[in-house]
Amino acid sequence: QGQLVESGGGLVQPGGSLRLSCAPSGRSFTLNVLGWFRQAPGLERQFVAAIGWNGAITRYSDSVKGRFTISRDNSKNTMTLQMHSLNPGDTAVYYCAARRARFNDLTTTVDTYDYWGQGTQVTVSS
Repeated sequence: QGQLVESGGGLVQPGGSLRLSCAPSGRSFTLNVLGWFRQAPGLERQFVAAIGWNGAITRYSDSVKGRFTISRDNSKNTMTLQMHSLNPGDTAVYYCAARRARFNDLTTTVDTYDYWGQGTQVTVSS
């Protein structure tokens, strides 16, 4: 069974930037759809971004569009989420996820993703 491991979370001031990484282990996800979700205290897990198998197609939630960039490097079997112009509303635990579905079926709901990381905390505060 594959696993996903996130890294790069931390504390950042409003307006700052942070870069999250996701490194699968146990199996390759190079043909699979990958995504990022986040969950703030007391709220449901929400879609942030998704990327197709070769990185050519991406999808973002309206709340992060223009500020976050999702990318992947299949040669290194890694995925990243570059976050700019962070605000306190971005504070959450961020999870990377993978679908069994391959190629470019970029879905946005939690129940369509099959593999999950343990999450990394992002806190935006002055």
